[in-house]
Amino acid sequence: MKAIVDCNSFYCSCERVFKPHLEERPVVVLSNNDGCIISRTDEAKRLGVGMAGPYFKAREIIESNNVAVFSSNYNLYGDMSRRVMDTLKYLLGEDHVEVYSVDEAFLSLDEFNGDFHHSAMTIRKTVEQWTGIAVSVGVAPTKTLAKLANNMAKKDKQSTQCVTVLDTKEKIAEALKKTKVKELWGVGFQFASKLNSFGITTAWDLYNLSEQWVRRYLGGVTGVRLLKELHGEESILMDKELVNKKMITTTRMFGSPVTELNDIKEALATYTARAAEKLRRQHSAASVINVFIVPREENKTNTFSHGPMISTHTILPNPTVLTHELIKPAMKMAERIFQPGKSYKKAGVILSGLVPDTSIQANLFEAPSKSIGRFLMEMMDNINFSMRNDVVKFASTGIKRNWKMRQEFHSPRYTTRWEELYKVK
Repeated sequence: MKAIVDCNSFYCSCERVFKPHLEERPVVVLSNNDGCIISRTDEAKRLGVGMAGPYFKAREIIESNNVAVFSSNYNLYGDMSRRVMDTLKYLLGEDHVEVYSVDEAFLSLDEFNGDFHHSAMTIRKTVEQWTGIAVSVGVAPTKTLAKLANNMAKKDKQSTQCVTVLDTKEKIAEALKKTKVKELWGVGFQFASKLNSFGITTAWDLYNLSEQWVRRYLGGVTGVRLLKELHGEESILMDKELVNKKMITTTRMFGSPVTELNDIKEALATYTARAAEKLRRQHSAASVINVFIVPREENKTNTFSHGPMISTHTILPNPTVLTHELIKPAMKMAERIFQPGKSYKKAGVILSGLVPDTSIQANLFEAPSKSIGRFLMEMMDNINFSMRNDVVKFASTGIKRNWKMRQEFHSPRYTTRWEELYKVK
């Protein structure tokens, strides 16, 4: 049996942990730059607040119904996510937990015997007691069915107590008959449209198809894998957590439209420095650096519209982990892609061609200064990690940073900043 633990309205739940007076009050969390709604509680849903819609369109409903609004606080959410995942690993062992996203984890219950509902309820209550984050748990023979069970648990939290177990053929059949095919895990909009064109509207319709028909008309291996999962045959295995990324990206929206090259260069230098920190954290070096900027679409009043992304890349002479060796080509590329007269709303940096930093080959014709550079980077990282807020930084990243994204409703970083620790009086 497999299970999936999914945090309920995760970002909103993180805010409620430190503001218990919001427990019954509707809450929403906004995306970067306070643009769109990316998390909402059940109370906000019932008011008609849409998901992923622009904040300004929902502002009337939010203000008239006293909905609590927060800007994204990823320092807090990341730390609370770690606490939830550490709790699951403690309860089941690291080998039985696959961290799927910031608020979801698959669990292998192969070694459990007896009452799966009781086990799932114990996991749910323990996570909530130890972290303050409410979760829903779905249990079934495969990952796809476990996701389906989890959706059922979340749809009717009161009757299910946020736990649903599909451990018999009868329960699975009943669940499949109630589930639209578009609600299945791994079925996107185009795939669902294709299924509907064949008259397949429910998961039960898909379940009753033959493997030969699915292989011929529904994408070969992908369709067959989904069919087997619905029949309780494990086809999507548990994966180990990806520790090292193959590509590192840092991108942000600007707080207001940017028109000056200097501001673009400051932003890209800042994002490059941030990406370099992530690079060193996983002991990798980058061979390629790509920068991009996104202009606002001309003659449009909609602040969410934008023109085509403008990008370029540089292949570095040697893989590097040094921030200044990455900022230098980033600045040259910024000058190359910047177009005067346009206003820009977003920029970003991508580091790729990653290799282990221990495999960087030395240059026979250069002085061995890399070790000094690495020592400098290590000191900078340690100081900034302990003191925070980029106490030590490169001048090219700017001082005022007027282009920084807007975060008008940002809550304190209660668990990761000494000066913002929660105060109890």
